[in-house]
Amino acid sequence: MEEILAHINAPQDLRKLSLEKLPQLAKELRDFIIDIVSTKEGHLGASLGVVELTIALHYVFNTPKDKLIWDVGHQAYGHKILTGRKNIFDTNRQLGGISGFPKRSESEYDDFGTGHSSTSISAILGMAIASKLDHDLHKQHIAVIGDASIASGMAFEGLNHLGVTDVNVLVVLNDNAIGIDPSVGALKKYLTNVKDGTAKDENIFECLNLKYSGPIDGHNIPELVQELERLKKVSGPKLLHIITTKGKGLKKAEDNQVTYHAPGKFNKSTGEQIKSIKQKEPPKYQDVFGHTIVELAEQNKKIVGITPAMPTGSSLKFMMDAMPERAFDVGIAEQHAVTFSAGMATQGYVPFCNIYSTFLQRAYDQVIHDVALQKLPVIFCLDRAGLVGQDGPTHHGVFDIAYLRCIPNLIVFAPMNEMELRNIMYTAQNGLDLPIAIRYPRGKGATLNWKNKFEAIEIGAARCLKEGSDIAILTIGTLGNQIYTLLEELENSQVVGHFDMRFIKPLDKKMLKEIFRKYNHIITIEDGCKTGGFGSAVLEFANIENFSTPVKIFGVADKFISHGTIDETWEMAGIDFDEIKNYIKSTSPCD
Repeated sequence: MEEILAHINAPQDLRKLSLEKLPQLAKELRDFIIDIVSTKEGHLGASLGVVELTIALHYVFNTPKDKLIWDVGHQAYGHKILTGRKNIFDTNRQLGGISGFPKRSESEYDDFGTGHSSTSISAILGMAIASKLDHDLHKQHIAVIGDASIASGMAFEGLNHLGVTDVNVLVVLNDNAIGIDPSVGALKKYLTNVKDGTAKDENIFECLNLKYSGPIDGHNIPELVQELERLKKVSGPKLLHIITTKGKGLKKAEDNQVTYHAPGKFNKSTGEQIKSIKQKEPPKYQDVFGHTIVELAEQNKKIVGITPAMPTGSSLKFMMDAMPERAFDVGIAEQHAVTFSAGMATQGYVPFCNIYSTFLQRAYDQVIHDVALQKLPVIFCLDRAGLVGQDGPTHHGVFDIAYLRCIPNLIVFAPMNEMELRNIMYTAQNGLDLPIAIRYPRGKGATLNWKNKFEAIEIGAARCLKEGSDIAILTIGTLGNQIYTLLEELENSQVVGHFDMRFIKPLDKKMLKEIFRKYNHIITIEDGCKTGGFGSAVLEFANIENFSTPVKIFGVADKFISHGTIDETWEMAGIDFDEIKNYIKSTSPCD
């Protein structure tokens, strides 16, 4: 049988095929994704689940003239392969390669950049209204959104507006009952009832003035094509409900959908994950958080855990398993998670609100208005702070220092290691009267012996790790470990002092005054944006106190950092440890 995918370089090639050929193409496309992702890594299950839908959409609609948006973008690998990126798909998520998410600058077929969920309906509605204003009434507009993403507040805001328009928008609801973790909430229960045929006669989407059709089998290409062709002729806003299986075509991915969302390397034939044999390593920071909150919650009955749809990624799953009545996955609803936490704090509970740094951006007003303004002691645990590597600019948590330190009443802390993380969690749950944000990175920690006896941390107190005579290096967070190692390698390290400042807010002003009086050169290092970040805070302090000592800031440059390995992204960002070492040598009086 002649291979079909080899001859598909654009959707125009796809549309020349007969309908009978499309199932074979689906098998080849699925095998192609499995083959590449098994060795190059990436998001697997979501793209496998929409292979047939991807083919059907590009077969029926005239992309790129017709506009197509993939919500979140985890599921867009098939889309990329069919739209001219097949021969470079093996560069996915690598430095200089294609992005793991839709990206407008990468292809005319990527109509909107997505990496955070629930933006597709608002964006496609904006495009559709623009087409109406341009009198381009024949252009179609399609948004593909999952059952987890459509439960988000922003998606409902878009649906609410869409329902009072007359534009040609098709929302394809890809219902597989899972996002990264299993979907939660009342809407999930409603969709389950729709699938089971037990839902009440009134359809929620029809109540929002959308023409509803479905549910249909999202893996049946002829049925998909037939229904999409019908809907193309139906004017106005409409919603097609399809049922799919995440991980379709790879049994391991179907059976373990959470793990195979992004499984790492695996055997493409069996689906078995490839585990490299390693010596015992320190735990991931997320697991330190997960084990520690359980340990603290066993002692403090007022502790509760909250996460917006990331129980596995944040390791709050440990608490959900141990004490499910006190741990809450609120779905893809960051704003709700923050204000829900604030409400619990008003009643004397101790909420640990665990949100990825890049996702807290979506709840900024709630942090200010609902938490900080009211001095409610919510404990924000910001996972994936700093550069996160191959997920790229939509997921780099590099803005939190700048956007949080300007908020009154909010403490901001960055632990240097796992023990510091445990101790600040212990301190925070033990009677703080202000909210606190604790930021820590993706990946493993610094030591095997992390489960120490709890010790309280004095709020606002920095630590001197090493005295020096001429240059003072001020670090926050886990970058301090690399600097500690770097200084051990310097021949003239005696001139360099190293200070773990710990708190971005409040700064340890007493220690800073001593540092500025003693040292001739100050270097600050942070894994956040330089604009408005930790180094800026030190400069502001120096200006207020009338210190003229020069301050050199190392941090993320004023640009969005592309995807790559952690080391590659650090170098792109301007946190190059060789450059730091060379700067120290050039500044040192011994050279």
